[in-house]
Amino acid sequence: MEGGGGCLLWISSPPAPQLPKNTDLRLLDYSWSSLATQMFKLMGTHPGTRKEESQSGHVLPTSLEANGLKKSSWGFLVTGVVGGTLVAVYAVATPFITPALRKICLPFVPATTKQIENVVKMLRSRRGPLVDIGSGDGRIVIAAAKEGFTAVGYELNPWLVWYSRYRAWREGVQDLAKFYISDLWKVTFSQYSNVVIFGVPQMMLQLEKKLELELEGDARVIACRFPFPHWTPDQVTGEGIDTVWAYDMSSFRGREKRL
Repeated sequence: MEGGGGCLLWISSPPAPQLPKNTDLRLLDYSWSSLATQMFKLMGTHPGTRKEESQSGHVLPTSLEANGLKKSSWGFLVTGVVGGTLVAVYAVATPFITPALRKICLPFVPATTKQIENVVKMLRSRRGPLVDIGSGDGRIVIAAAKEGFTAVGYELNPWLVWYSRYRAWREGVQDLAKFYISDLWKVTFSQYSNVVIFGVPQMMLQLEKKLELELEGDARVIACRFPFPHWTPDQVTGEGIDTVWAYDMSSFRGREKRL
């Protein structure tokens, strides 16, 4: 049972024959080496080859895996940045694009300084609450609040409403200037004595009918850029795009009664 692991090969074999005294041990060593080489060939591997494969196989896949992880990380990062940018653009742009898809488009066009001055001129000696229909960035409402009016703006674009509230706070008139997100066709204007509208021709006739039904006799309607189609203005000021038309409901309804 001596000989270590070799006992498993020779346990049931007869005793090994004695070698001749003149046997060259180098030949035996060569024979055993050849036998081992043949065995490894049958197994498909060689000790030296397996060691090299093991070493190279240990380094190369790790490098490839590291590069793959880096590429995956960059891919996720780029995808996240692009996706986040698209979501942000969609969130910001949609409130501005949506009005163009409506049956009556009322786009956001900021009022000029001269237009604001002409509106304020039409409000002189006026009292009572004011409403700006489609208030945009809040310029008219803030200007009216600075003149002492309790002013309200209705705007469908939430970004413009939030910005208007910020501007009112910055100008120190947040107590007099209020802004709400709402569709003008869903709002009743009977509680307002002064109505300002920056409209478009497609909506003026329909709005004219709505205001005729809702406003009280002492109300004044101020139209900017485009006049109402059937009403006769009591006052007109400005030129070109800065023209402002003022309509007093008392005069309008007085003419109706005479007719």
